[in-house]
Parts: sequence; C-alpha cells; structure tokens
Amino acid sequence: MSRLITDLQAVLAQLVGEHRKLLDLLEIQHAAMKKFDLDAMADIMPRQEMSRLRIVDLESKRRAVTRQIAISMKLTEELKLGRIAELFPQYREMLMKSRADLRDIAGKISQRSQMSGRLTTAVLGHLNTVVRVLAGAAQRAGLYTRQGIPRVGTRVGMMDAVG
Repeated sequence: MSRLITDLQAVLAQLVGEHRKLLDLLEIQHAAMKKFDLDAMADIMPRQEMSRLRIVDLESKRRAVTRQIAISMKLTEELKLGRIAELFPQYREMLMKSRADLRDIAGKISQRSQMSGRLTTAVLGHLNTVVRVLAGAAQRAGLYTRQGIPRVGTRVGMMDAVG
C-alpha cells in the first residue's frame, strides 16, 4: 500500500511542477501580448500546449493510482485526495499540502487565462472595427470629415475639379 501512496506522492509533485511551468508560460504570454510581440507569442503557444498535454497525462496517471488504491481498499467510489488522507492519516499532511498547492496554482492559471482572454477579445474587437471602417471607406470613396466620417460633396465646382 505504501508503494501506491509513494506513487501518488510522486505524481502529485509532478502535477504541481507542471502546473507551475504552465503558469510561468502564461505569464510570459501575457507580457508578450502587452507588448504585441508576435514572435514571442508564436513561440510560447506550442510550449503551452505541450505543458497541457503533460498535465493531462499526469492526471490520467493520478486517476490510475487512485483507482488502484480504491481497489486495494475494496472501495467502489472514486477516491479524492481528501478521502485518501482520511484513509491514511500518516500521509494526511503531505496529501493536503499537495491538494492546496494544486488548487492555488490552478486558480492562478484560471485567472491569468481569463485576463489573456479578455485582452485577446479587446484586440479582436478593435481589429474588427478597423476592418469595418476600411470596408465602409472602400465602398463609399469621397471626402472625410476630421472625425473620419465619409462626406459626399454636394457639387463639384470648377476649382475643385482642376485643383
């Protein structure tokens, strides 16, 4: 049984480490987005995706280990870290610390992802406005006011046509 708990400890430590890497990558991406550094953003995206895939892999390993623990304890429910800590009080402190670390880092990742999403939405909204203005200008060529609104002259005089 202690081998399974040791395996769980190792997987949890790897999960915490991988979540920290993902958080660092999100911080770098956010800084690049603020500077509009397209090269840095393009470089960071595959690294983030690889980190996410490693997290998914580690999470499946964690579930497999918890399933093995449940089978060895002859339990049918899916065990969560809190329940495992109740079943093995000698490992409670370590399991609760790992759970708290994972929750903290996951919360920070969620917050940073939301902020990046908002920034992306704002930039795309501005780009959409620019495209709409350009498309409208191409359809209605003519004079423009200082505010950038197209204005069609009432008549073209001799001086306007020549000059």
